[in-house]
Amino acid sequence: MQIAGFRLPGLPFLAKTRSAEADAQRAALDPEVGELLGEVSAYLRPDDVERLRAAYDFAGVAHSGQFRISGEPYITHPVAVTRILAGLHLDAQALIGAMLHDVTEDTRVTKTEIASQFGKTVADLVDGVSKLDRIEFQSQEEAQAESFRKMLLAMSRDVRVMLIKLADRVHNMRTLDVMNAEKRRRIAQETLDIYAPIANRLGLHALYQELQDLSFRYLYPNRYKVLSKATKSARGNRREVVSKTRDAMNKQLKEHRIEAEVQGREKHLYSIYRKMIEKQLTFSEVLDIYGFRVIVKDVPSCYLALGALHTLYKPIPGKFKDYIAIPKANGYQSLHTTLFGPFGTPIEVQIRTEDMHKIADAGVASHWLYKSSDESLTELHRKTHQWLQSLMEMLAKTGDSVEFLEHLKVDLFPDEVYVFTPKGKIMALPRGATAVDFAYSVHTDIGNRCVAVKINYELMPLRTELRNGDRVEIITASHAKPNPAWLTFVTTSKARSNIRHYLRTMQYDESRQLGERLLDQALAALNVRLSDVQDASWERLLKETSAKSRQQVLADIGLGKRLSVVVARRLAQPQESQQAEPKPGSAIVIRGTEGMAIQFARCCRPIPGDPIVALIKKDQGLVIHTHDCPLIGKTRTDPDKWLDVEWDTAITKPFDVSIRLLAANQQGVLAKIAAEIAEQGSNIEHVNVEGSGDHTTMHFTLQVRHRVHLAEIMRGLRRIPEVVRIHRLKG
Repeated sequence: MQIAGFRLPGLPFLAKTRSAEADAQRAALDPEVGELLGEVSAYLRPDDVERLRAAYDFAGVAHSGQFRISGEPYITHPVAVTRILAGLHLDAQALIGAMLHDVTEDTRVTKTEIASQFGKTVADLVDGVSKLDRIEFQSQEEAQAESFRKMLLAMSRDVRVMLIKLADRVHNMRTLDVMNAEKRRRIAQETLDIYAPIANRLGLHALYQELQDLSFRYLYPNRYKVLSKATKSARGNRREVVSKTRDAMNKQLKEHRIEAEVQGREKHLYSIYRKMIEKQLTFSEVLDIYGFRVIVKDVPSCYLALGALHTLYKPIPGKFKDYIAIPKANGYQSLHTTLFGPFGTPIEVQIRTEDMHKIADAGVASHWLYKSSDESLTELHRKTHQWLQSLMEMLAKTGDSVEFLEHLKVDLFPDEVYVFTPKGKIMALPRGATAVDFAYSVHTDIGNRCVAVKINYELMPLRTELRNGDRVEIITASHAKPNPAWLTFVTTSKARSNIRHYLRTMQYDESRQLGERLLDQALAALNVRLSDVQDASWERLLKETSAKSRQQVLADIGLGKRLSVVVARRLAQPQESQQAEPKPGSAIVIRGTEGMAIQFARCCRPIPGDPIVALIKKDQGLVIHTHDCPLIGKTRTDPDKWLDVEWDTAITKPFDVSIRLLAANQQGVLAKIAAEIAEQGSNIEHVNVEGSGDHTTMHFTLQVRHRVHLAEIMRGLRRIPEVVRIHRLKG
């Protein structure tokens, strides 16, 4: 098949689907395509315009006979997406990629065919945008998460992938009316949660606002209608105020000899709605639905204009923000101030240069829109690259697409606080970030080894929330490691993913070591040593179980995902025939320092000296119980889940134990008991006191070395006259 002077290999089926009706539909589109080509010819080379026309012909044939749910020819969608990106003046490769972005997903065209006609770069862009519809997932959430993972991997290589995807989402949102209500809400919520924040993070302000307003329209249609009507009504009532304010500002700036353009702008609906919700205001109380933008020639003029306007209208204290000195993470720069305008109406004013205005509207797309070596553009792309790299590091450590999507949502916080390192470097963090978040933002190793923090030269808890302007100094120690409790208060995705990665790695290593001990014990019962197992036996086992490595098998045993006795029998098959009779294996020795691979049951709190047994529990490894724990009676009938264990004779680690004590309700009795516990060399982890008449019941969680140590403590407590009864709690 020949189209626009080139062949379309592999598309013979399209010849059958093309019809006179389809040709007529494409012809009807020609005026719109003509407008698109006219727009791009203003900044693209003629040969690039011809390549875009060829891409349109290619897509037209590929989508021939296909229609959108609205009834329009499908080709109208890629044309509309391309026009959105043409408005950002993206390069020819991105526009061609936008025109072809659905052909591999919705037709039989392959990536190879696109590469042969339009080049590898365009093919990679199309592949990065394509969804993963051909792969089966466990759930809709997993499919969405995996799709984002693929897009972000592609975006890390070329950010234009996300620009095409955002334009695709904008057009889909514009035409969402044809969907059913439930699907509209789901797509709108996804757009508000993910796509709009990404557009904001990339500095695409116009797309960000449109995506928010469209999401608002379909999530809350009644609220949208009411607010839209109220805004239109207020527009006429406040026109005089806006006009008077703009004229006064222009006059004031001219008197101070400042060349400036003053623009009045109306806030978008979702911004007004969010302010009403957050501050619990009615629409009539939201006075600042209009804002003003002052565009000047250079940075010094920004501050001169600020001073001039502050002499015209009084500034509202606490409402000034300098995003020129400290730009936002997406490269946005402006001075923000709120003034008491005429009639006491608060007005928001943004002051910026022409270059800042271009970046504020186009964000990372300004690289293609304005070919410039301007320092601010370089800084913007450096920050964007750093953000993308942090996403890739997070993805590598997370592994799970659903968990990665959760981290991504956390990472797209719009509000930020700015803090300083000891050397004066400014760091931007999401609002609510703690000292641990700061430590991980500096470096992963700093986060993993942090033990304390100084905020403004004072020692503070690691969970302390940071505020604008704080000076933060992290104190580290070589032996320190992440604490699982940190996950309860960190806010940044980098901190959360690194803590989880460390804990997973630590658990994997400890589980592998435990699995090796369990397998060695099971093999010993078959008169085989682990070191004597042949490589051929391991290879056969890996093939039968689809495990990736020996280490994975051992870790699975330690985590309870595989039974050591079953693995041992498979490994020992060649050797079993050479042995006489199996002998019983020795018990696993518990040292108390195995970490996450071995857990001590909270129901009975075993301590050294107690007779113990071990339950193999999936994803938890070995759980140690006392022999007489009342909660394990029902499961003791399955011998494959239980192992014989014994205490190491040289344990020094303290263990938690619970005791209950009944004492006379007299003044100072708790102090006497606490003093006796300390005298016996124990530490009180927790205490709960319940008073009832003449007696008080006390529950203690103590740290003891072994069973004899506990007996010494209880003997000492019984010598206190006020103590009536004492016993250890189990179950």
